[in-house]
Amino acid sequence: MPEYAPLDLPENPKLTHNILHFARALRKGGLPVGTGRVVDAIRAVEAAGFTDKRDFYWVLHACFVNRPEHRAIFAQIFRLYWRDPRYLEHMMSMMLPAVRGVQEDRTAKPAEKRAAEALLDGADRDVPNQTTEEDEDGTEIEVDATLTMSGEERLRTLDFEQMSTEEVAQAKRMLARLTLPVKPIASRRRQASHLGHRIDRGRTLRAAMKQGGELHSLARVKPRDRWPNLVVLCDISGSMSQYSRIILHFLHAVSNAKGAGWAKVHAFTFGTRLTNITRHLATRDVDAALAAAGAEAQDWEGGTRIGDCLHAFNRDWSRRVMGQGAVVLLITDGLDRDDPEPLAREMERLRLSARRLIWLNPLLRWDGFAPKARGITAMLPHVDSFRAGHSIASLEDLARVISRPDDMGEKTRLLAMIER
Repeated sequence: MPEYAPLDLPENPKLTHNILHFARALRKGGLPVGTGRVVDAIRAVEAAGFTDKRDFYWVLHACFVNRPEHRAIFAQIFRLYWRDPRYLEHMMSMMLPAVRGVQEDRTAKPAEKRAAEALLDGADRDVPNQTTEEDEDGTEIEVDATLTMSGEERLRTLDFEQMSTEEVAQAKRMLARLTLPVKPIASRRRQASHLGHRIDRGRTLRAAMKQGGELHSLARVKPRDRWPNLVVLCDISGSMSQYSRIILHFLHAVSNAKGAGWAKVHAFTFGTRLTNITRHLATRDVDAALAAAGAEAQDWEGGTRIGDCLHAFNRDWSRRVMGQGAVVLLITDGLDRDDPEPLAREMERLRLSARRLIWLNPLLRWDGFAPKARGITAMLPHVDSFRAGHSIASLEDLARVISRPDDMGEKTRLLAMIER
């Protein structure tokens, strides 16, 4: 729910036209708003009245929002369209890289850039000539919109939560081409090889028997390579929802990539409960796969109970999917308010069952990040590697180091901060 500014309506507000334009902005922002919903919204506002601003917000919310992921976009477009008297100035500052006198020293809130992009769609984004008291002599105000790097390079380092609708779509296309290679594991089983260092006595004797007992050559064997499983535990609570959706696109590409090296990719989502979405990721169409996964996971954008969900995984799924030296990716911000002791026990058990346990945390995008939350301090000692997971570049870094047993990411530095 956004914070409201005072709402002053003119004598003839033309509320129907405003609701219509608001619905168009929602549609451009990614919400499936059709004519029928616009008619329902107008009738609902007429029935509920326009005397209470909170009622007005929730009446429109009930008419236009039917998926959890649309709540943030609706809230930002609603705030910019109905409540903020300087919304156009805010939007222009977000759409242009540097505009003197307009750019503000703050980062966009979740979905705010997409809301601005939807409301400015089709508008002239060129900033008109402006004059101030100091510029009355005709001094021209410079607008520096020059990019210092290519669009794709900029997109690689951009935070998932601050991407516009078009940038999210482009990021998903880039992630579909990204791979997550892993090195094979030498198993105890053997396979025939003339370059092997061990002699296969059984095959050597059988070949000699066919030659009348004469030994002409020695059959050799080498260890057979096998591929580990990849197990992904992805947090879909409110603070992680935008990151989770894009990372699940990446995991869909990994699970469907031929020759990627993984024996099988197992995926689980958790917020207040654990949900197995492995079979949905096997669907070739990514939109159909994630739509089915979202329908099965009923706790999108809810609370977080990491300890209980890890307990459910260790109890019900660990023995089924963690064999053969599985690598575990834990994707969460670690903001859990429950008792940290059970969480630490479940993390320890998970670590003992995995070949490697890698924690991706979007909070590491902040330079001043410190492990002060109880959940983070309980979980951090039990992971092999602690890395950021907020951008395409961070996932590319993960692909480079996932097979390196010596990689610890930021774990050592942050553990030193805890021990002080």
